[in-house]
Amino acid sequence: MADQLTGDAGQQPDGPQDIPYALRIAADWAWRLGLVVIVAGGLIWLLSFVSFLVIPIMVAALLAGLLLPVVRWLTAHKVPRGLAVAIAELGLIVVVVAALALVGRQIYTGFQDLWSEALQGVQKIQQWLSDGPLHLTTDQIDGYLKQAGQSLENNSSSILNGALSFGSTAGHFGAGLILALFILIFFLLEGERIWMFLVGLLPRRARAAGNGAGRRGWRSMVSYVRVQVFVAFVDAVGIGVGAAIIQVPLALPLGVLVFLGSFIPILGALVTGGVAVLLALVANGPINALIMLIIVLVVQQAESHILQPLVMGKAVSLHPVAVILAVAAGSFLAGIPGALFAVPLLAVTNAAVRYIASRGWESDPAVNPPPASAAPDEPADESPGTAEAAGA
Repeated sequence: MADQLTGDAGQQPDGPQDIPYALRIAADWAWRLGLVVIVAGGLIWLLSFVSFLVIPIMVAALLAGLLLPVVRWLTAHKVPRGLAVAIAELGLIVVVVAALALVGRQIYTGFQDLWSEALQGVQKIQQWLSDGPLHLTTDQIDGYLKQAGQSLENNSSSILNGALSFGSTAGHFGAGLILALFILIFFLLEGERIWMFLVGLLPRRARAAGNGAGRRGWRSMVSYVRVQVFVAFVDAVGIGVGAAIIQVPLALPLGVLVFLGSFIPILGALVTGGVAVLLALVANGPINALIMLIIVLVVQQAESHILQPLVMGKAVSLHPVAVILAVAAGSFLAGIPGALFAVPLLAVTNAAVRYIASRGWESDPAVNPPPASAAPDEPADESPGTAEAAGA
């Protein structure tokens, strides 16, 4: 009897065997993915408190990827590295300031010519309101204007708070810009030393993998910056040439404004496109403004859904769908900064993960040079780096 009971008990399956295999696999995946999401959300939440430091560092990294080829070219022509960094950064500042000055000067000059046309446009609108289907009298129009003025007076406190908030935001933007330019100097000047210091903080066995993954991710981010400049140039040429063809005034400064605005996702395209349509409306009337609106929409939609996903996806080894989803998710989670940094962060992460998954450091000469490259009287460095500033 005891043997029978023992045999029956021995035939009972263990607890885990009662759970279907598919459910166990799904549970294993679920808690791991949930843990990843929780950790990622926690990191984003923590970084939101130091965004005034994180954003300038990331802007400086993007600018370093853009200016590093210039610094290398200058140093290859016997220019001291410090002087090369100064020339590259000052050149960038001069180019941007000159472009903004060109835009501002031509807009100021052209605005004087457009002012009379704008007044005529307002008069035409008033005449249409009177003679058109609405049949508004002058007294009614004046009454609506007075109501609008009273609404502004009643909401003056809200408007003042908004202006103060805008001023505070502009102040933070200026401080962040100065900080980014200051950090950029050291990224270009001592990027290799900074990166190797960070690699040295890793465990000894992980240094080679971390060093190689960081360098591979850096190259992917440099490709992103170059493609972004190309995409902005295409936007500027498309909208600028379209404005010139339909004889919208200030086509050249408009193209420069579109080029600079293309580096600010969503908001930049919205503002520059609105300026183009407004210029066409004031100068040439509603039909010309409608044509300008169509040109802006066609150029921006082609850039967003065709050119940028295909060209940028190829440059950073990302699928076009991944690029679109990254921009959408980044803008939803962090607004404009999220849209700006979503694709480069995804590109860096993708390149680093692929490098580690393929154990690329085992055959990468950048992190594992042959022993013969070491000096005869010195041991080979455990985490050697190249001369490139690869991990700022």
